Amino acid sequence: MTKTLFDDFNEASSKQWKQLIQYDLKGADYNETLVWKTDEGIHVKPFYHADEFEKRPEVSDTKATEWRIGQSIYVANVEKSNLKAVNAIERGAESITFILPSETVVIKDLLVNINLTKITVFFECQFLSEAFVKQFDVIPSKEHIYIHTDIIGNLAKTGNWFKNLKADHAEFEAIIKHTNAFSVHLDTYQNAGANMVQQLAYALAHVNEYLNHLDTVLASEAKQSFKVLFNVSVGTNYFFEIAKLRALRKLWHTLAEAYGFNPECLIFVKPTKRNKTLYDYNTNLLRTTTECMSAIFGGANTICNVPYDAIYHKDNEFSERIARNQLLVLKHESYFDKVNNPADGTYYIESLTDQLAEKSLALFKDIEANGGFLVQLKEGIIQKKIKESAAKEQSQFDKGELILLGTNKHPNAADKMKLDLELYPFVKKNPVKTLIEPIIEKRLAEAVEQKRLDDE
Repeated sequence: MTKTLFDDFNEASSKQWKQLIQYDLKGADYNETLVWKTDEGIHVKPFYHADEFEKRPEVSDTKATEWRIGQSIYVANVEKSNLKAVNAIERGAESITFILPSETVVIKDLLVNINLTKITVFFECQFLSEAFVKQFDVIPSKEHIYIHTDIIGNLAKTGNWFKNLKADHAEFEAIIKHTNAFSVHLDTYQNAGANMVQQLAYALAHVNEYLNHLDTVLASEAKQSFKVLFNVSVGTNYFFEIAKLRALRKLWHTLAEAYGFNPECLIFVKPTKRNKTLYDYNTNLLRTTTECMSAIFGGANTICNVPYDAIYHKDNEFSERIARNQLLVLKHESYFDKVNNPADGTYYIESLTDQLAEKSLALFKDIEANGGFLVQLKEGIIQKKIKESAAKEQSQFDKGELILLGTNKHPNAADKMKLDLELYPFVKKNPVKTLIEPIIEKRLAEAVEQKRLDDE
């Protein structure tokens, strides 16, 4: 039998589908009724069809079968942090991120009993020091070790260089000769309220500052082996977040090839802080689960989940275990590591990916035409645009158009939190002199929560 099932059906074009939908609307306008526009300026249609693509979408190079479960550890005590890391690995973690507040940390002591041939280790230093980084030169297995070095990200977040522009760039240049890598923090932009086009465009302009600086510093061979790590936050706009990560890969590939750099895109993902809530905190578990799912389907290399109580509790074993177990369930019980490129060929996601990439590239070109990322940071243009986007999103939340269950819809009036706060969950006001206006991360629910706490 050579006749297939589909031979019995006539192929329907997108035009025919649209005509049928228009008929069913009984006179209502198709565009006004079924097409909605996002904050990024993207028009989302009720259906997508193959004939809307001039050619079949290309197969992406993401490998969802290889994503790693991460665990973040703040290093206040080296011995305790090492034991915590070893314990997390025994319980399923495949990657460890050490957050280092001081350069007095002895790295070889921190890595005791950690198999560096199997476990990926990230170091997030809250300082800038080539002398410290030299410790890694004597470590035999460095293939899976990455040091987050992002002087521009520090400037954007704090408003100051570590020392000054010249000293920071000199130190940065020296450090990357040891690490052969640097990082780009676009999570700051997301957590401060930037929309997705802004996040991608600012990430591109951000990394372009480094590429311009390194273009004449590194030899061609060094560029081809160089690695760039993108730190990304994802929210609960499920399909859009998948498309955002896919668009980031496409954009980086284009930019890297233009400079002759290694086009491999390494993506480290954490769920956003922006939609997390103090009241009805268990809903944070639902939010982080779908955010981690988006990260997997979008092609993240490493995912480090955020504990449900991270905004108001100090680090604790229970919530960290739950956060890790969410990823373990996704990998080992939901089989989210069995298929590579699971979003490939999905017309909706492919369309979103292309539109986000095109709009982000256009904004990136505008930034470059007007002086570049550092110039616009110093002039306050980037900050202004992010604040405008954040204010728009905040207005949607305040009006109930953007919903956070348990906070601005179906709140539990009996829920009390005042006596449960171990950390201050709101933006901290600490007046200091800064070179530029810092980009401030802020949660949507803060004003509502402050009022509820005052009323308890």
